[in-house]
Amino acid sequence: MPTTASTSAAPDQNAAAPKNRRRAPLSLAAWKQFVAVARPYWLGDEKKKAWSLLALLIVLMLVETKFAVMLNNEAGEMTSALAGKDGGRFWASVRACLFILAFAIPIYAFYYYMRDKLGNQWRRWLTSRFLDSYLAGRTYYALGASSEIDNPDQRISEDINSFTGRSIHFLLIFLGSIMQLVAFSAVLWSISHLLVAVLALYALLGTVVALWVFGNPLIRMNFWQLRLEADFRFSLMRLRENAESIAFYRGEAQERAHIDGKFDKVIGNFAQLIKKQRSLNLFQRTFSQLTLVLPFMILAQGVLSGELEVGRAIQAAGAFGAVLSAVGLIVDNFESLSRFVAGIDRLHGLTRLVLPDDPAATAGSAAKDQHPRIGRRPAAHLALAALTLHPPQSARVLIKELSLNLKPGDALLITGDSGCGKSSLLRAIAGLWHTGSGEIHHPPLEELFFLPQQPYLQHGSLRSQLIYPSAQSNLGDAELLDILDQVHLPHLAAQVGGLDAEQDWEKLMSVGEQQRLAFGRVLVHQPGIVILDEATSALDSANEASLYARLRESGTTVISIAHRAAVLRHHTHVLQLQGEGAWELHDAGSFQFDRPVAGVQVAAAA
Repeated sequence: MPTTASTSAAPDQNAAAPKNRRRAPLSLAAWKQFVAVARPYWLGDEKKKAWSLLALLIVLMLVETKFAVMLNNEAGEMTSALAGKDGGRFWASVRACLFILAFAIPIYAFYYYMRDKLGNQWRRWLTSRFLDSYLAGRTYYALGASSEIDNPDQRISEDINSFTGRSIHFLLIFLGSIMQLVAFSAVLWSISHLLVAVLALYALLGTVVALWVFGNPLIRMNFWQLRLEADFRFSLMRLRENAESIAFYRGEAQERAHIDGKFDKVIGNFAQLIKKQRSLNLFQRTFSQLTLVLPFMILAQGVLSGELEVGRAIQAAGAFGAVLSAVGLIVDNFESLSRFVAGIDRLHGLTRLVLPDDPAATAGSAAKDQHPRIGRRPAAHLALAALTLHPPQSARVLIKELSLNLKPGDALLITGDSGCGKSSLLRAIAGLWHTGSGEIHHPPLEELFFLPQQPYLQHGSLRSQLIYPSAQSNLGDAELLDILDQVHLPHLAAQVGGLDAEQDWEKLMSVGEQQRLAFGRVLVHQPGIVILDEATSALDSANEASLYARLRESGTTVISIAHRAAVLRHHTHVLQLQGEGAWELHDAGSFQFDRPVAGVQVAAAA
């Protein structure tokens, strides 16, 4: 049963959709999305540790702000001392600065260490939360088979990292800006009331221009840059994972054209993005550079008339820059904020689908389960009752009102033309597909073991390949080696260096050897029902017959998809799918592959 790869980009016609979505950065919708994603960590099981680290960071910021005010005052003192040619006053100020720096520098370094530590812990917790739900209930399969979101892997690996790091970064610079605003506003107010008024008006004007002119376009472009970069990376990953097939086809030109198409979209969107950022950089540079002149223009008359010391003017300029940095937070960080809001949107979309019990998912949960679903009931053995099967999100009928009852030890062979629904029926039995009607009665899913045509081999030891999907096994080395011998791989362990040797198994082993190794997994787990989706297609007749014989001798119920007449003798019944929902159930003894035999739909395989 072929696996479904992670979906790449949505069809091109959807590419223009976000252009119609007018939402300013820092809007109420963006704030609600942020809170929905961030809240569980700060109110969850690690809230004490999280709030403790945040409190420590706030204390360190307060100390840093105090030191910054003291250094600014000493800078004014040194300037006034030099202007007045007062050596004693100057060197006293230098000693004070060095004393302050002796404490300020270690606190500065410790502050950034604790900030990154908090971000790392938050990322670990949030990633673990998403992975728990992503792997539970086969959510990863459902997302890969649908087109509701693109690249969930990138959202988990990169967007969460970006979200936690930037959330803490912006939170702390916001708190730091408030501290700077309080601390330096007092200094500035004591020097010039007019300077405070000019500063407030200047910062307000800059913030409004940034939000109005640059807001929505930058968020939209950054959202699509993240998506297109992920699509480009996925196209390269597909090339690597399917390298042998592409090499056999000599499909390099086609793959290059496909990759170039993805990369051209990356470059095209980025070209538009940097044009907008060019205008933003011009505005930001103008906004910040004018502050080098503005305070001196306002204070010049007082200095020239002798009413104000030069050092006080330097203090005022430093305080002006600090306060402007605080109130101009949005302008100075607008580019980063736009990328941050775009990342929140992507992560919120993943939350809605992966964490259905989360408040963030409430808005999207109502749209789910609109199609009728196949019922599932626990039972001692496998049975299908009036099963009608559709592909996900499709009205096409693959199988219509199929009923059968497999008793322990039965063996069912499923056959039919390509595309008639054979593998789809296995997906329904496995619980991967749900769209349709009728019921599937089945033992616990742990009693069902599936062998696809292309076995999945994980990175790890030979032992881990044999006992997969279990992480541990009670079987000893001798028993595992005996199983390798039973599946006709007697020398494999010795050749690779033992059961604990780690290799790139997909490259080391042929497909036929991989299929035999997969049969070894059946012998390790000894399930009640084994389902094979052309799982012997790469085996020679002797190996195929031997492995099927071992399954039948064990009393295991077998369900197979196969096209070889030789496997017929290992089965008791044949389900022939005829397309458009039609089917016939035959006794294996009277069925022939090369000549269709008229059959009658029956309710059970007796």
